[in-house]
Amino acid sequence: MSKRPPPGPVAVLRGHRASVMDVCFHPTQNLVFSGSSDGELRIWDSVQHRTISSAWVHSAAHGIISVSIGDNKVISQGKDGTVRCWDIEKGELSRIPSASIDANFYHFCKLSLVKRPAAETKKAEKLTPHHVEEVIEAFSQERSHGIQEEAENSGIFRNDDCQEGRPYVATAGGERSEVEIWDLNAAERIATLPHSSGSSINEFTKGKGMCMAVQAFFPSGSQGFLHVLAGYEDGTMGWWDLRNPGVPLTSVRFHSEPVLSLSMDEMFSGGVSGGADDKIFMFTLDHSLGSCVVKKEISLERPGIAGTSIRADGKIFGTAGWDHRIRIYNYRNGNPLAILKYHRATCNAISFAADCKQMASASEDTTVALWELYPPRPSA
Repeated sequence: MSKRPPPGPVAVLRGHRASVMDVCFHPTQNLVFSGSSDGELRIWDSVQHRTISSAWVHSAAHGIISVSIGDNKVISQGKDGTVRCWDIEKGELSRIPSASIDANFYHFCKLSLVKRPAAETKKAEKLTPHHVEEVIEAFSQERSHGIQEEAENSGIFRNDDCQEGRPYVATAGGERSEVEIWDLNAAERIATLPHSSGSSINEFTKGKGMCMAVQAFFPSGSQGFLHVLAGYEDGTMGWWDLRNPGVPLTSVRFHSEPVLSLSMDEMFSGGVSGGADDKIFMFTLDHSLGSCVVKKEISLERPGIAGTSIRADGKIFGTAGWDHRIRIYNYRNGNPLAILKYHRATCNAISFAADCKQMASASEDTTVALWELYPPRPSA
């Protein structure tokens, strides 16, 4: 008996004139955001499958490499290091950015908005500024010496710098192998990884090459201190805790070529990496030991994974390939579920809707495809 063929997209969004580099869903509204290599940002209605608004938010020479959504703001990133926040008003973008970072250096690493577990998001929303100050003061008293003091004395970190709830992004830095953390509200760089004291050269950076992929997150029980997972040009991944910015908690080298994409699951217990080689790695993070280990290695017939994404319910994950294919896997055991073959050029990114009902894929064929795959079971 032959297997049932994989489904086609439920809709194809056409309108971009250049390669679509990234795509994401609004967490609560029926909106999809996509950015292209000529600097155009589009907002789509994911139900009526039409463009709601369009604007050139970065120059055509630099284009857009990533698009994110947070707190009803769209965050666009240009290849020249510029990051801009746009308010959303009735599906329309604000005429001028509400915040802007002009780093003025070129890279291909998509930024990461700081992520946190959903349960802690709700808890943080209930904290008043007074309560936040109490938490910080109590934590400061508990840690009268050690790593935190060293970080504070270095001048790049304060114990109130990374309170949960403030808008931060992590991105590749201006110097080789560096990762930078920026406060979007203040347009201020608050930390650099690795941080070297004086003029000494950090040993970790030797041979790593550029940062090519990054994920920033607040682990449960981290007391509001930021962690960063970064992938580098030589195939290394480093796991950082901002309380010790000089060296990573651990570093591993699963890939033989540059790491191009990293995705974390909702609990930050592990994730998926894709690179320029012919491997996909599922990995787990042990927060008590500070270790990162391979959960499963998946071999591909053709190299090149430009994008990865794990669905919010932790059931499935997908990859966007250089071979024009979208691959879907079971996130629990890594078993392959489907290969989607609609796009006619490199797939640059995929994204799942927050309600897990749709997936979007972005391609150099100038289209965004919408898919409905393995719908979540209705809650009882």
